[in-house]
Amino acid sequence: MFGTSRRRLALLTGPLALAGVLDATAPAQAHGHKPASLTCQEKDIDRAAKVHYRAETFIKAPLRTVWNLQTDVEAWPSWQNPVLPVTMKRLDHGPFRKHSRFQRTIPVPPGMPYPPGDVTIVSTVRQLQPGKCIRWTGPQVDKDVPNSTEMLGQGLEIWLNDLKTAAGKR
Repeated sequence: MFGTSRRRLALLTGPLALAGVLDATAPAQAHGHKPASLTCQEKDIDRAAKVHYRAETFIKAPLRTVWNLQTDVEAWPSWQNPVLPVTMKRLDHGPFRKHSRFQRTIPVPPGMPYPPGDVTIVSTVRQLQPGKCIRWTGPQVDKDVPNSTEMLGQGLEIWLNDLKTAAGKR
């Protein structure tokens, strides 16, 4: 299940507002080709969601390493290089599974169109196939969809780059 060393990792948004998926069913594709569908348990993202974003990269590391980094959400701050301090917390115990919940708390930087303080996002795992795919969702976004999409995209690109760096070091 956790086979070869070069796989495609992708993140995208899905039902509600936020989702992530690790798609390791096929070898990485050459650049310039149409990206493969990112399904998890044969289900695609919720195309009706107002905010969704897709990012992908090649990670040269064992799939088990990438999977373990991605599913140990409380350890994310240890390998991320955030501009602002981030707190991660699992809201349930046991193995990461469908319906697992976690929260991310981020301080609002000055100049943002949000009230000062912290933003807490609670995410729920909606789909999971160990070693193959995971998709989680976050709160519904109804306001300022363009800026929310831009912020999500920037965050996912940074997260993905940090994941790639961390996996490459292990």
